[in-house]
Amino acid sequence: MAAEDAAKTPPGHRSGYVAIVGRPNVGKSTLLNRLLGQKIAIVSPKPQTTRNRIAGIRTTDSSQTIFLDTPGIHRARSLINRRMVDVALNTLGEVDGILWLVDAREGLRKDDEEIADRLKPLGAPVIVLLNKIDLVAKGKLLPVMQRLAELLPEREIIPITALKGDGVDLALDRIEKLLPEGPRYYTEGEITDQTERFLAAEIVREKVFLRTREEIPYGTAVTIDEFTEKTEKNLVVVKATIHVERETHKPILIGKRGAMLKEIGTQAREELEKILACKVFLELFIRVDPGWTQDPNALNELGL
Repeated sequence: MAAEDAAKTPPGHRSGYVAIVGRPNVGKSTLLNRLLGQKIAIVSPKPQTTRNRIAGIRTTDSSQTIFLDTPGIHRARSLINRRMVDVALNTLGEVDGILWLVDAREGLRKDDEEIADRLKPLGAPVIVLLNKIDLVAKGKLLPVMQRLAELLPEREIIPITALKGDGVDLALDRIEKLLPEGPRYYTEGEITDQTERFLAAEIVREKVFLRTREEIPYGTAVTIDEFTEKTEKNLVVVKATIHVERETHKPILIGKRGAMLKEIGTQAREELEKILACKVFLELFIRVDPGWTQDPNALNELGL
């Protein structure tokens, strides 16, 4: 943190790291985007969309909260999924607070109970957020809340709708109060610790998740081969490779006469132009890397 930023930190200022955890597909990335007021984490209806730990920074006059969106915690079998779960679990010992997100629509599952067991002995305070309450009759919420109170006694339970924002302001108020006093770690205006290259790769991968079905999205990864800013033209040139695990996946991603790949590219380019606030030239390539999801070296290169 720069000296001038420290000088601006008001007395009583609070700051710290807060992990967002839960099993896959409960709305963690949607919640992060809602907490920040803008999108930095990709979202899809498919579980295990998030693969890396993503930091989102929320700065107010009185506090700075660094939210850590994590992959879903589940009983993983494949190497890539075990790596993803490790990312989430390793985060728990590094934070000042934890938001445990539970899907009210689906109710409590075995994975939820196992997560509660992991949270019980931790020193960091835990707030339980019961998400998607707009999709559940009020009479069915009470039994879920009672069970949550049994699993994690004396923790506050806040019903929310991350997608619409219901209950999120209350959660933000509680989060700020649990933070310790401290300085700003990031300058005002920063909203994530991720690079624009990383965000570009994630946006492309999100469109692959949204446009493809069955096992194909889980066998894909995206790397950025070129990210060149041409300020005189208000243009960013992005060249990205979509890695697929099987040869049979390649023609599906390309589509008839290239239609699928073109649609993925168009959707990704349009969203990147909003995020980067400039024109984007996006070129996509597809490469077959057999068995990359089970290759430790390939996963290391992807940050997993």
